[in-house]
Amino acid sequence: MQRVLTRMRAHAEAIFRAGLAAVEAGATVRRHCRLTDGGDTLMVGPHRLALPCFDRIVLAGAGKASATMAKALEELLGARVDQGCVVVKYGHGEPLARVDLVEAGHPVPDLNGLTGAGRILELAHNAGERDLFIFLISGGGSALLPLPASGLSLEDKQATIRFLLACGASIHEINALRKHISAIKGGRLAQAAYPATCVSLILSDVVGDDPDVIASGPTVPDISTYARCHEIIDRYGARPHLPPAVLDHLAEGLAGRQPESPKPGDPLLARARHVIVGSNRQALTACLSEARRLGYNTLLLSSLIEGDTCEAARFHGALVREVAQSGHPVPLPACLLSGGETTVVLRGDGLGGRNQEFALALSPALQGRIPMAALLAGTDGSDGPTDAAGAFADSGTLERARMAGLDDEAFLRRNDAYRFFDGLGDLLRTGPTHTNVMDLRIMLVGQKGDHAP
Repeated sequence: MQRVLTRMRAHAEAIFRAGLAAVEAGATVRRHCRLTDGGDTLMVGPHRLALPCFDRIVLAGAGKASATMAKALEELLGARVDQGCVVVKYGHGEPLARVDLVEAGHPVPDLNGLTGAGRILELAHNAGERDLFIFLISGGGSALLPLPASGLSLEDKQATIRFLLACGASIHEINALRKHISAIKGGRLAQAAYPATCVSLILSDVVGDDPDVIASGPTVPDISTYARCHEIIDRYGARPHLPPAVLDHLAEGLAGRQPESPKPGDPLLARARHVIVGSNRQALTACLSEARRLGYNTLLLSSLIEGDTCEAARFHGALVREVAQSGHPVPLPACLLSGGETTVVLRGDGLGGRNQEFALALSPALQGRIPMAALLAGTDGSDGPTDAAGAFADSGTLERARMAGLDDEAFLRRNDAYRFFDGLGDLLRTGPTHTNVMDLRIMLVGQKGDHAP
């Protein structure tokens, strides 16, 4: 069986990399942006922008892939780009000719991020009515634009985000708080850029592709409220753990003494528009095509998987075993795919990310006579606070672990999936991938008699 498992793992990685290629940030920008009318018109998705009507083009952005997006636009627009600034995670930069690059901390913001966010807000304030302000958004943008609201410090924001990340809050919940303790998120950047024309290109890293959630929606109307922030705080029992200044700010907002974020219909957002250029579903569609090319019968479960990581892994495991035992709902050899982003609740002191924990929790379901292999990985190349994109698991994982003296249940209790899979040599390390559209889960089921494709 080992020969078949080795081949299936190679297939799983090939399927994953096909998904990555489909949503590489530069490629997504080039698909959605082009010059027409002899170079006088910039098409951004369905939007026509007559370039002679603008005195300046300013590029700005935040997120792990924003430098790659900026590079593609620099190549398209050349000297028309007047200036700009993008903020990326450390190690995710690209050489840029006309746009300043700032590398900063993620997922917990740092002083570099504060400096970069301040520079971007300055560019927006300085944009005039005859300027085109293009903002490039990708996953990680929230942490990389850490400009606190008046009266709050970077340390206040850092402490707030650390607690929310550790308690298992969803990205929608975390970003609702981020928007209401920020001077730049929740539509405030587009508000600052008015009356310039503001166009955002968005590489989605959130379930449902909600533009007001991606990077905490700096250029789109915000539907969350101070009241929603208080609901989230109470749900997670966060009051004893958050800085007093943050609690006071949110209380002032609830009482109407702090301005709400701009809502749909706000006239200061009248000249702002956006285009989703890449998403998890696009990556999954490419994965489906590659799996079929490799000879698998395919089934896309959902691009909207979220919630507790271990619970999601158990559900996926049940589906995989059903396919292995009955050939339903997809015949063997089979490839099951899903996307989205689950949440890990930290209960131990281990090291890992949601994909590695998913792989560890899924491993028991992969045991049996029929060969099964899975790859669970983040499309940005960094799963949690680790240097791994994710991990492989297969029908031999637990046997190899027992031979190596590794107790899978103990590692799972400690949230220590990284060290478990590192000990087996089963981590996937890609480095920066120049994209970020959440996670891809590839689960392959062979056939009896080891007749995998």
